[in-house]
Parts: sequence; structure tokens; C-alpha cells
Amino acid sequence: MALAAGVLKIVAPQPGAIYPTHVLLAMVLLTITASIYLALRRKTVYLVDYACFRPSFNLRCPKATFLEHAHLSSLLDDSSVNFIGNVLKRSGMSDETCVPPVLHYIEPYCGLYEARAEAESIVFSVTDDLLAKTWINRDAIGVLITTSSIFCPIPSIADMIVNRYKLRGDLRVMNLSGMACSASVTAVGLASNMLQVMPWGSHALIVSTETTGPCHYQGNTRSMQLPNILFRTGGVAKLLSTSRSKARFELAHVTRIITAANNSAYRCAYQEEDEKGILGTRLTKDLMVVAGDALKDNLTTSGPLVLPTAELLKFFLFDIAGKVLYWRKIRPYIPNFCVAFEHICIHVGGPAVISSIQRGLNLSDKHVEPSRMTLYRFGNQSAASVWYELAYIDAKGLMKKGDRVWMIGFGAGYECNTASWVCIQPSSCADGPWANCINCYPVDISRKA
Repeated sequence: MALAAGVLKIVAPQPGAIYPTHVLLAMVLLTITASIYLALRRKTVYLVDYACFRPSFNLRCPKATFLEHAHLSSLLDDSSVNFIGNVLKRSGMSDETCVPPVLHYIEPYCGLYEARAEAESIVFSVTDDLLAKTWINRDAIGVLITTSSIFCPIPSIADMIVNRYKLRGDLRVMNLSGMACSASVTAVGLASNMLQVMPWGSHALIVSTETTGPCHYQGNTRSMQLPNILFRTGGVAKLLSTSRSKARFELAHVTRIITAANNSAYRCAYQEEDEKGILGTRLTKDLMVVAGDALKDNLTTSGPLVLPTAELLKFFLFDIAGKVLYWRKIRPYIPNFCVAFEHICIHVGGPAVISSIQRGLNLSDKHVEPSRMTLYRFGNQSAASVWYELAYIDAKGLMKKGDRVWMIGFGAGYECNTASWVCIQPSSCADGPWANCINCYPVDISRKA
């Protein structure tokens, strides 16, 4: 507009005398300016809806059954069985968690056929549910992103979906692996970036799961037995779009932090063979420290984007005071993230992970309730866990229009990724992974232990 006004001022022969050519020139300049602005402006990305996998009752694996199978196994010694029993007691999980069919056998065996069957049962189920909820035309899907850390078949899981649903040929396909529990949030950031260069109103389908059968460890190294004990069956499908029509959430920010340059962080969750050549994933004792450092780095980046001015001012004042009065021990100010978000979804890595983040961020029990209940009911479902927490909030009727949601995901590498959402439309459907049991929650986990 300023450019158009300047041109008119130069070319106009007399004040107040405007000719048709001047009007036409101004309109052309305004059109060009508006086009450039719209082309350079970042498109807003929305979450149309999501669907979580609901495992059938026959996949349920009570802790007593899990421990009995360990006792009966010829591969595990007494020390390993005792270790498994102690971890199960402190796991924060109930007897309702589920594992795939292959892990119900003694001894478990998962070949390529069994692994592919497990992946298909989850991926196709959540995709069917999402397509039924959104009523989207399959040809409208322009991006497909799948995440599975360990099971990476040929053709890929993304190709499974394209083949099953006969998606269009010019589909942009991504298949993410090796990112573990942070992959779902990572995929949201990737889909958001891809939608920026696509026509307005394009859709991106994201499907995340973790096949636990192929990664089952059959040795006696304790640090490699932890994934066997904690990980359970789960998956989620999400539909993102640059169109606000029928959307439930608006994506505000995605922040990704990777600390793989640090050797201890790089190896704290590491797939390798033990001394007997048995393949598994080792979780080291440095994991909690590494996760805490990664979260601090993430908050340093995402804090200025999400925190109100008053909290940022307090943080900077305490930081300056600590530097000026360096001879005094001034504790750093921890911003109150509860004023920035109504709901927080923390990756359910285990009770220690949830408790550590709760203490570090001064969160209330209400804020961590979705995380604890998801761990209790479904176990650690890797990348999908934060979406089961969102489903818990929806099922309890706690989500209101305008509420802000913060997702915190951790993953191998080591990564800490966060995504913040703003609710546009609360859920009008009670159907979901918590549909048949939400009235039983929350439960007092201390009494259940």
C-alpha cells in the first residue's frame, strides 16, 4: 500500500487528479503486494482429528502372567526373573496393559511374518478409525508420514498404507525410523513444514506405532531387559491440514532438540548385541540425567514462545541477579508453565520420568494425571503415548475451547521434542481408547502398587 501511494504521488500531474491508469496501476501493485505477503506468510496448520489403537481384551498381559512366563522361560536365569518382578512392582502399570500375540507364547518368537502382521493390525485399525471420524476423501491426502523405530520392512509401513487404501500416486511419503518415543512429535513438525509448500487446504496423514515383537530381548542383561518390561502395544493416526474446516486443534509451536553430539546422550538408548550376541536395546543409567538436560535445552528455546511476559521477566531478573550477586547462592527461577498451558501430556517413559518432570516444572497432580493414568492403563506405548493422554483429557470432558495443550516427547538420539496446540473445538464423540473404562479413572496408584 505504501509503495502504491508513492507511485501515485510521483506520476500524478496535479493534486487530486487521478486518471484510470493510476487506479489500474494502484490495483496491480496492491494485488502483487498481497500475493507476495500471502506467499511468504507461514500457513497455519490444524489437527483435524486423531484416532488411537484400542487393543482387544485377549491381548491383555497381567503382571502375574508376565512374571510366570519369565519363570517358565529356559532363557532367563533366577537373577533376571527377580529383576523383572521388582521392576514390574514399581512400573506404575496395571494388569490391563497389552502385548502382541507373539509375546503370549513361551518362548516368544517373532519372525518377519509375525512382525508384519502386528504392524498391519495396528496401522490399519487406527487409519480405519480416523477415516471414519473425519470422512475425508482419500484423494485429498497429499502427505503420508509413518513412524516405527525398529521394524522397517520392505516395502515400508507407509507403502502398506498406500496399498491398502489405494492412495494417489503423487503422494509425498516419509517413513521415519530409529527415533523411538519422540517420533510422533517429530512427524508433526515434519508434516507442518511440508504443508507450507503445498496448496492451501492440503492434508497430511501421520501414523505412529511401535512393534514390540521384533524388539523383544531374550538375554539376561538387565539394562536390555527394561524395554521388554515397560513397552506395550499402541498406535495412533492423525490428520493435519492447512484448512480450519472441521479442525479440532491449531498447531502453535513445535520445538525439537537433539543432543546426539554428546556421546553419553547418544548411547543412553542404544540398540546393540550383548556379550552373547543377542540383539536388544540398552537403556543406561545416564538416561534420566540426559533427559533432564535435553528438556532444559528445549525449554530455553520454547519458553519465550509460550510463556507470558510476566514469567519471562521474572526469569530474566533472577538470571541477572544470579550473575551480579555471584557470591550468593541464588536459586534459578523456574517459570510457571501452568499459566501457559491448561493441559500437559508428558511421555510415559515410567513413573520416575513423570515424577522428575513434575518436580522440575512444579506441576500439580492434576497436570500429570493424564500421564500417570495412561501409564497405568496402557503402559509405555512409545511415540503414541502422548495421544492417549490427549484422549484421556477428551474422555473426561476436560478440554474446553481455547485450552492450550503441551506435548513433551523424549526419544533416542537423544531428543526432546515439544508441540503446543490450541483447542478450537472440543470432542463431541466419546468413542476412543478410554470409552469403556473412563469412569474408573483416576485411580489411586499408591494403593494399587
